[in-house]
Amino acid sequence: MSHTEPLRMPDLETAGAFVDIAGLRLTHTAGDLVEGTIDLGAQHHQPWGLVHGGVYTTAIESAASIGASIAVSERGLAVVGINNNTNFIRSMTAGRVRLVATPVQQGRTQQLWEVRISDSDGRLVATGQVRLQNVEPRKLPEPGKQEQ
Repeated sequence: MSHTEPLRMPDLETAGAFVDIAGLRLTHTAGDLVEGTIDLGAQHHQPWGLVHGGVYTTAIESAASIGASIAVSERGLAVVGINNNTNFIRSMTAGRVRLVATPVQQGRTQQLWEVRISDSDGRLVATGQVRLQNVEPRKLPEPGKQEQ
């Protein structure tokens, strides 16, 4: 399928409740760097009172996907994640963390992004790598309608 319309850039404000509850707030987005913050608190806890690792995994995949999407948007391409490896380094209960995502490799068909999440003292909290496939976008169904 050829692409003739410009791709709509990702918008975390309309990404849905799942991404919204993770709390990622972007401060910089580009095809070679994505930065943001998350204010962690009780709403992010797993049953034992620590921040749930899924918060970090969601933020890592979101940041890598946004950067990778921007990187290929001028070529009329989109991206889909094909692998996400997240490592949890330090547990937290609350506080602001900073996220920095940078490409390790940006090829014709795939991209590899590294994402680092650090606490306010600069200590590493989580790190991840996301591999994404550059693809021709497919027409998505209108909201509320199922694909035929």
